[in-house]
Amino acid sequence: MSIAELILVDDDDMLRTVLAGNLTQAGYAVRSFAEPAAALNALSGGTSANLLILDWKMPGMSGLELLQELRRRGVATRALFFTSHNDTIYEEAALSCGAVDFIDKTRSFAILLKRIELILTDRAEAGAQNDLRVAGPLRLDSNLHRIQWRGREVELTFGEFRVVELLVRAGRDLTYREIYDALRGENFAAGDGPEGYRANVRALIKRIREKFVTVDPHFAGIANYPGFGYRWVGEAGDG
Repeated sequence: MSIAELILVDDDDMLRTVLAGNLTQAGYAVRSFAEPAAALNALSGGTSANLLILDWKMPGMSGLELLQELRRRGVATRALFFTSHNDTIYEEAALSCGAVDFIDKTRSFAILLKRIELILTDRAEAGAQNDLRVAGPLRLDSNLHRIQWRGREVELTFGEFRVVELLVRAGRDLTYREIYDALRGENFAAGDGPEGYRANVRALIKRIREKFVTVDPHFAGIANYPGFGYRWVGEAGDG
């Protein structure tokens, strides 16, 4: 099995050195950058990686701006934010721009390592399932992480795709907690108070619905059960 390659971008010299060392000891090949511009040049020039680990606030260019510019240049490498900017507004902005995860720097290295493992094994696990699933007007390709609705591409982020895939495959009502755990790991705390994760799930489902509505103004394929969660219903007659 080949060694997964990570790119770490963080202007904190001590943290970057320690984190790179810990990730190397965990079995990853790590290339680190202190400046977003240097990472941008490397990735635009053909440097490849399995995952980017980005800080948020950095000189010259934020981690979010770096991710946005990479996407504009056609670099689709998955990205995880590891940052002290732990407010929900930052998490939502990162996920909206295509990040696959968002982790507070106060979390332990063990948590970060587990989340990296989940991201990197997601595609392999998807390959063990049926790669292509068709349900009425929905066409879901787990291998390519692509979704079509009524023959039109729905532009979802990696995390948004995972939620739709989870709902479609479950075929039942899923709780807010089940949906959030699928993205963030079991019992991960988020938002204000013990039920704060619900706001994150509601915001995520809202973004997903809006993207489906963009291709079909009459889309109503995700049903909400207030106080419980959501279910994929497709459309009447889909089964």
